[in-house]
Amino acid sequence: MVEHILENNEVQLIGRVVSSIKFSHKVYGEGFYTFNLEVPRLSDSYDILPVTISERILPTLGSIEGKVLETVGQFRSYNQYEEGKNRLILTVFILEAKEVSEQELAKNKNYIYLNGYVCKPPIYRTTPFGREITDLLLAVNRSYHKSDYIPCITWGRNARFAESLSVGDHIEVWGRIQSRSYQKKLETGEASTKIAYEISISKMEIAENSLKEQP
Repeated sequence: MVEHILENNEVQLIGRVVSSIKFSHKVYGEGFYTFNLEVPRLSDSYDILPVTISERILPTLGSIEGKVLETVGQFRSYNQYEEGKNRLILTVFILEAKEVSEQELAKNKNYIYLNGYVCKPPIYRTTPFGREITDLLLAVNRSYHKSDYIPCITWGRNARFAESLSVGDHIEVWGRIQSRSYQKKLETGEASTKIAYEISISKMEIAENSLKEQP
């Protein structure tokens, strides 16, 4: 069942739980909770990723604050109305999880595969140092006629390829989920620190009507 669910959208992470667990919402009587997972990068930094988990899975893990977890799931989105407009909220939706040893953190496991459709014109730009970047927004189909809208960022050769894509193009991407902080200027003139989440693409290609292949 899980393998079928992961057909278009698969996430694998190993990270440490670095926040308290908070109740989020209920769907058809099933409760869901959220927490943050700290996932190491190859450098000495890390990504702090928002996670959603079912109350059915939590009892199998016991008290998880501070523990290292290996998880399998999907990267999902939903709209939240705040400050007078809709905001895209992203979360890793866990389908399977288990506690693993501290040594497993060294694997730097942060993997995502998406099979979806370009739903906004790509935005190509270059940095002051000449690095090429293209931003994409992918619509990834989910069960029950729902879709997840996932921001992606590409670099170098992939950025040049992504720039040529059109709305509606069907593509596959492989990469990692990353978090980054940025400053948003408020109407009062003050700056507020926000966190954005996106897929840093390491490989991408036009999708074929065949089973996905691992990179």
